[in-house]
Amino acid sequence: MKGRTLGPLKIGIAGLGHVGCGLIELVERQDKLRLPGVVEIAGVSARSQSRNRPVDTDKYRWFDDAATLAEDPDVDVFVELIGGSDGPAKFAVESALKAGKHVITANKALMAKHGMALAALAEEKGVDLLFEAAVAGGIPVVRVLRDSLAGVEIKRVAGILNGTCNYLTTSMLETGRSYDEVLAEAQKLGYAEADPTLDVSGMDAAHKAAILSAIAFSADLDFSKVKVSGVDGIDLLDLKLADRLGLRIKLIAEGLLTEDGVVCRVEPMALSANHPLARVNGSLNTVRIEGDPVGAITLTGPGAGAGPTASAVMGDVAKLFRPAIRPAFGRAEHHVARPFVAAMGDETSAFFLRVRLADQPGALAALTEALAAEGVSVNQLVQDSADDSGASPVAIVTHRCPRSHMQAALTRLGKLTMLIDAPRLIRIETAS
Repeated sequence: MKGRTLGPLKIGIAGLGHVGCGLIELVERQDKLRLPGVVEIAGVSARSQSRNRPVDTDKYRWFDDAATLAEDPDVDVFVELIGGSDGPAKFAVESALKAGKHVITANKALMAKHGMALAALAEEKGVDLLFEAAVAGGIPVVRVLRDSLAGVEIKRVAGILNGTCNYLTTSMLETGRSYDEVLAEAQKLGYAEADPTLDVSGMDAAHKAAILSAIAFSADLDFSKVKVSGVDGIDLLDLKLADRLGLRIKLIAEGLLTEDGVVCRVEPMALSANHPLARVNGSLNTVRIEGDPVGAITLTGPGAGAGPTASAVMGDVAKLFRPAIRPAFGRAEHHVARPFVAAMGDETSAFFLRVRLADQPGALAALTEALAAEGVSVNQLVQDSADDSGASPVAIVTHRCPRSHMQAALTRLGKLTMLIDAPRLIRIETAS
């Protein structure tokens, strides 16, 4: 029996930046791909029709308004690549769903903020809402969580979800250059935007972590409960001292199942140099999924860029030749309802502490005594010679203790006259 060709599947593309143009390039060479049928572009939309682009868009129907494209009767699947959590992107996606169109989006901010409402609308209209490209670019982690690991009780999802931040911490340590120098290089190479705030603040990773957590734990995504801190406060001294203690500082995004609900947070963490996440360098992304009965699974690959992101979009397109309509976040009525809850901040952990002390007798003893007074014991300690300003850097790895003890110790340290500036405290990842 001969196989039949499916299609054509007609897609409308809203947003013609790097990813949108990358998707058009894939469509135009689909004969070299493994799609189950033929994909046709029914129309395109962007803010400017005259902008110079690497692909010829004149051959496709042009729409000035994305929502009009979303509702066009010739469009089977609306692909949203506009960006932004609100405004035209949100309105166009809502318009497409209300019109009974399948929607594919790469918009992590939109899904993190409005994903639950959009998923409910898609379910009401009996259409698919797919967003593989919204998280970790070329890594198929959404599909793996939602489909491949449906038979696994997930306990934790953690990883490096922002290539810019990973490039910064990796390159600073490897080259010995400052944060500002490496950031400027990342911008020149295209790893960081002209305004890198979304990346370095941790917000980009937080959007992705919230989406993964909602899927992994069948939870009600509430981005207001996500705790976020970035790498913009990390300097070269922190990285060097951590390295001497056998640690690597990485921006880690985490979703954790607790008795109260789902804790989702993004923060710099110190990891043992042999930890799987510590070995991921440069601009790569990685996601580590822990659960029963499989143990731990790690997925690594390019997390951004036109090619990887466009390929993730095309993967979602391929699914829609034979759509199996299911909830966007994989949550069914029989699943245990779990809320997002704010991190309480009193977890028990080992910590990396970096301080700069005045180069004077008794300074180190005063530091360790302040820690001991709050029940914090020292596991490892390194001290550098005083720098030109007369400050002596000290780095400590503590034994495991409640964060509240560490915070009390920091308060006590703040009263020491020999403390030069504010201490740096970073939780140490202990999972193997």
